[in-house]
Amino acid sequence: MTAKDSRTMTNATSIGLGLLIVAGLTVDATMYDWSGTLFLARKLADLIEWLAFWR
Repeated sequence: MTAKDSRTMTNATSIGLGLLIVAGLTVDATMYDWSGTLFLARKLADLIEWLAFWR
């Protein structure tokens, strides 16, 4: 195995990551009423605005 092979994303890795994200969103929606997702969305909007200032 070369260094290039160890950095590739396989189908199994991408499916696992996608399922993990969906599971996290499901838990946030059912147990926390989207508060975590809303917090991250607001912080992302603040980051985008901050980056636009430095452009």
